[in-house]
Amino acid sequence: MLMYNEMGRTCPDLSCELFFSREEWQAAHWVARKPLPAEPPTLNTMIRMAAGFGGFLGRKQDGEPGVKTLWTGLQRLMDFAAGIQAFREQQTCV
Repeated sequence: MLMYNEMGRTCPDLSCELFFSREEWQAAHWVARKPLPAEPPTLNTMIRMAAGFGGFLGRKQDGEPGVKTLWTGLQRLMDFAAGIQAFREQQTCV
């Protein structure tokens, strides 16, 4: 968690695919009801989006997300990605 937080702050323009799979960042966009970008988002964008699932509001005066909201958000993000993966693997909707 600390590495995610530190890298998001010191190298915010890195591609999120260094730490997140394609399914994870796409799941984050789908659940947040944001359009999928043509290229993977930046690491800072993805960390803030994941922390949002953990309760981070992202207001102007809030600063960067903390470890607790990021941890909670990443847990939820993993659940979202697993659900979407399971849905994709289904051949039929019964």
